[in-house]
Amino acid sequence: MKILHVISSIDPKGGGPIEGVKQLNVPVREHGVQIDVLTCDPPNAPYLNAFDLLTTTTTTTTTVYAIGPAYLGYAYAPKLLPWLKAHAHNYDAIIVNGIWQYHGFAVWRALAGTKIPYYVFTHGMLDPWFKHTYPLKHLKKWLYWPWAEYKVLRDARRVIFTCEDEKLLARESFWLYKTNEAVTSYGVSNPPANGDMLATEFLNQYPQLQGKRLALYLSRIHVKKGCDLLIEAFAKVAKLDNSLHLLMAGPDQIGWVPKLQAQAEALGIADRITWPGMLQGELKWGAFYAAEVFVLPSHQENFGIVVAEALACGKPVLISNKVNIWREIDADGAGLVADDTLTGTIELFQRWLTMDLFEFTKMKEKTIPCFQNRFHVQKAAEQLLEIIRESK
Repeated sequence: MKILHVISSIDPKGGGPIEGVKQLNVPVREHGVQIDVLTCDPPNAPYLNAFDLLTTTTTTTTTVYAIGPAYLGYAYAPKLLPWLKAHAHNYDAIIVNGIWQYHGFAVWRALAGTKIPYYVFTHGMLDPWFKHTYPLKHLKKWLYWPWAEYKVLRDARRVIFTCEDEKLLARESFWLYKTNEAVTSYGVSNPPANGDMLATEFLNQYPQLQGKRLALYLSRIHVKKGCDLLIEAFAKVAKLDNSLHLLMAGPDQIGWVPKLQAQAEALGIADRITWPGMLQGELKWGAFYAAEVFVLPSHQENFGIVVAEALACGKPVLISNKVNIWREIDADGAGLVADDTLTGTIELFQRWLTMDLFEFTKMKEKTIPCFQNRFHVQKAAEQLLEIIRESK
């Protein structure tokens, strides 16, 4: 079987969608499936060279086709539709990653009248949180929903959601809605096993963090992630332990960091927060292993790959109930859950900090089993292939 992933960009700053493609690649290929990637990035994009989908356990290779440049916020790439019409027949299935940009519409146009099936991962982009938070943007989306995205989803062989909550929430965004729904697990592969060494190397890189009790935030610096709530809540509890330190790691796509840093300064905790920017590779894993807990008070999160990564590293997670896998984590006792409000975020910190050693150890012991049973990418790959085979 040959599968083509189509995505607007493979820039790692884009977060979950491209990381999901990378994570799924290895176990899917271990089932003998050929994976290629088609992106609207320009061929000279600097992150193309660092994009590695290869694995030593298979003999097949992955080709990344960058046919950009793309223009405007819609990521319109003139070469995309001709490429698809010329090459789509070489694949048994095409997977569209993300909506609201040109790549999904181009797949729909290219495959119209053919027998080539395509599938769509919405990656949480139909969550009604966007409708309520950005009503003007939602109105703009309505202008092209009936003639573009609605048709893309309607005609997909399956629209794939990464958990039950994401599927149910997607139905609330637009009254004109018709899809062939499927739910699969999502996840990540095993993290590096040399966690102690990676943590030491990370702390050597940031010596001011030595001896601190680190609460790690690792995601995009974005309004929907609740970063402002996190800083204000941390300010409320910082006095409980002078060794507490907040690590705010992630790319700033909207230029919000200066405002957040000013907020921390006004709250008197600027020296208790470190901003390393986007962490990748060993530094990213070192941050996970060096932290005591992972925290993500998002207002909207369809899955949260970083949450699964934290669990895989044996770290309890402090998350809001808007992270759509919160029910599973709460049921397994692998973390703490509260509302995506200031009160809820303060509650997360307080519950963690008032735990005795026995309680915290028990919670920590449940993290890796939770990851292995629910969020390991091997299971996600098997379910994805089953969806494709059953629906063809």
